[in-house]
Amino acid sequence: MMRLLVVLAAAAALLVAAAAHEHHGEAPTCSGGSGQVLAEFRPGEVTVDGHSDDWAGVEASEFALLPALDPDEDKAYSGGKVAVKAVHDGVNVFFMLQIDGAYAYSKGESSKCPSVALMFQVGDKATYYNMGGCKDLQGSCTSKSCRGHEVDIMHFSIGNAIPGRLYGGNHIDNAAGNGGDRFGHLVDLYAWNPHCRNLDGVGPKENNSNAQNDWHGAWWHSSLTVHSGFVDDDNPYGKQDEKGTYYFEFSRPLRTMDQFQQDVQFTIGQPNNMAVAFWYPTDGKAWSESEHYSASCNWLFLDIQPSSGAAYYRPAPNRSWDAATAFALLLSVVAICLSIFVGYQVSKNRSTAQFTPLEQIQFAEERH
Repeated sequence: MMRLLVVLAAAAALLVAAAAHEHHGEAPTCSGGSGQVLAEFRPGEVTVDGHSDDWAGVEASEFALLPALDPDEDKAYSGGKVAVKAVHDGVNVFFMLQIDGAYAYSKGESSKCPSVALMFQVGDKATYYNMGGCKDLQGSCTSKSCRGHEVDIMHFSIGNAIPGRLYGGNHIDNAAGNGGDRFGHLVDLYAWNPHCRNLDGVGPKENNSNAQNDWHGAWWHSSLTVHSGFVDDDNPYGKQDEKGTYYFEFSRPLRTMDQFQQDVQFTIGQPNNMAVAFWYPTDGKAWSESEHYSASCNWLFLDIQPSSGAAYYRPAPNRSWDAATAFALLLSVVAICLSIFVGYQVSKNRSTAQFTPLEQIQFAEERH
């Protein structure tokens, strides 16, 4: 019973945010169209802690944040564009979202805090519009009737998340077999349309599975001055309405163990479709469905480059190791030369020495 309550509570916490993706009527159009996010091969360069310092050398793709239901440029997010950065290390893919905005945080009230989501196409027929585009109504969606319309969603509501701390997949929720996060509400979901969305591992009977949250992430704001680490008692962590920039950083394995079309599977060198969403409590008021901003009104193109495409990357030379190697090589050459010289001298002496049979030596001794 307790396990069921935890799952229901996590799903309820996502209801408002997921509903913001709901669209009706014809798909909207926008002048900006779609765009590209480049994920270069940069192993060992970033740490998922919400800070942007280690992302300084990564090129950003910038997109205007337009209302999802009415992508009119005149109604764009007043704080400006979202900068999206991505890299991979051959095992995991990393994302950094940078969005200007005055500091807003209200403990335990997600709708009075900024919130972000990433959505990825899984099924071949999944559309950006209507979160997968399956036409089934709520309660009638199944993995069979909506086959091909799957989308993968990561949603982060920071109302219970401490800045700089890591959230997402954890042993407790993963042991329960779902994509929830009872600590920071960085959850892993899948959907067929806005009415049919579930935590990974939860859903229609035929789609239940043992799943887990494969995402990890952290957030930060540039106005925060404590870098040694916040704790819950430090809430609200910063000064309300202080101007600055929000940073949302995430990571996930390129491949997961999903067997039910609930996770996107990234392959190096192959394209993926993604989308970025953002909620913000304008003027301190809780955000509503109409304040759901999107980085585009269509899929963004995610390009995960192979290592050969990042020719600039070279491991830094270890000069002390090079010197030691050169010295060892020199000793080896000297040792080989000495061996050849000694072998030659021994061979030369043997060729000039006179051989005396053992019998003659014994006979000479007897005569004496």
